[in-house]
Amino acid sequence: MARTISGKTTTLALIGDPVGHSLSPQMHNYACELLGLDYVYVAYTVREDGVPAAFDAMRALGIRGFNVTMPCKIAAFENVDKRSEAAAIIGACNTVINDGGVLTGHITDGEGYVNMLRDKGIEVAGKKVIVCGAGGAGTAIAVQCALDGARAVSIFNRKSRSWDRALETAEKIRKVRPGCAVRVCDLADQTLLAEEIAGGDILANGTSLGMKPHEDLMVVENASVFRPGLVVTDAVYNPLETKMLRLAKEAGCITFGGKGMLLWQGVAAFKLFTGCDMPVEEVKARFFAD
Repeated sequence: MARTISGKTTTLALIGDPVGHSLSPQMHNYACELLGLDYVYVAYTVREDGVPAAFDAMRALGIRGFNVTMPCKIAAFENVDKRSEAAAIIGACNTVINDGGVLTGHITDGEGYVNMLRDKGIEVAGKKVIVCGAGGAGTAIAVQCALDGARAVSIFNRKSRSWDRALETAEKIRKVRPGCAVRVCDLADQTLLAEEIAGGDILANGTSLGMKPHEDLMVVENASVFRPGLVVTDAVYNPLETKMLRLAKEAGCITFGGKGMLLWQGVAAFKLFTGCDMPVEEVKARFFAD
């Protein structure tokens, strides 16, 4: 039976620029249809300077929730009323919930990463995680792994504009999770990166290296760092298997691409929006089949 929009239908939305390519509307609407929930999820093009007005509209129109994509994540953080623990550390939001006009900002990227691994039987608790990149994806991964009990997190980043952010993130993690050993290292120091990987359990690429049209690039310069049993993940999902993942798999590593993280961050947002668990297996089969 086709879904019907009524006078009681609750609105959810994605905001950012661009949004036309996003899979989120299809994924969330399909999940609502399967569960019989009276929600509709749409996408709005909103530039960074338009976030305050969008949030005013959210309150005025009673929109239940926003997903927030680039370039609006920091502006969203700055304009909400309350923030989750992870969002407060990261300084960005990708999900905003409206409770009677009170807007709470969350970040589900890192939660999506951790739950992607958990779905495959891998826990980050007690593990040493090496994260390459201190931008949005890398920071979210590093913070959530620390919050979920990683014993150590090593953040590798170029000494660029994100370097200071990486240092600030590490200091925030130390304050809220003093039991997690956090260090920030220069990604240009490939010798140190190799040493950290040798003593680590999980390697996460949170940069855009390897994304089309630069499929020949990797955060590691030498594939000899890969070994059987090492978990290697990539936030990039275009291509589905990056060069790094291909070489890691050939070396016996356990590998996961960015598509899984995309799915599971949406699962976390859906729970915040509706209070219901997304029918993950059905959504996987429909939109994330290999």
